[in-house]
Amino acid sequence: MAWFIKQEIFTDALTALPVEERRVHLSDHRQWVEAQRSSGVRMASGFLVDGEHKPGGGGLLLFEAPSYASALELIRQDPMICRDLVTWSLHEWVPVSGELQA
Repeated sequence: MAWFIKQEIFTDALTALPVEERRVHLSDHRQWVEAQRSSGVRMASGFLVDGEHKPGGGGLLLFEAPSYASALELIRQDPMICRDLVTWSLHEWVPVSGELQA
């Protein structure tokens, strides 16, 4: 299994939504992540903050998948991507040192 990182940045469409509506989409995303984890996918998700701990820049998703194609298929199911609420990139990550090894 290989490690992958999806980086996402909130779109103007998401940031223009009222806070309560944004929370619904973020909750759907968290539920999707938990469903993946419950099915056995090693995955960690989090959001980015600035130097003052203010969120709004987007987030990172770190997960394992057998191939780039399967990683791409998986993240295209993320509600934030399905709803065009984030721009995103996907990269395979090759760990060189540390606790996370392929």
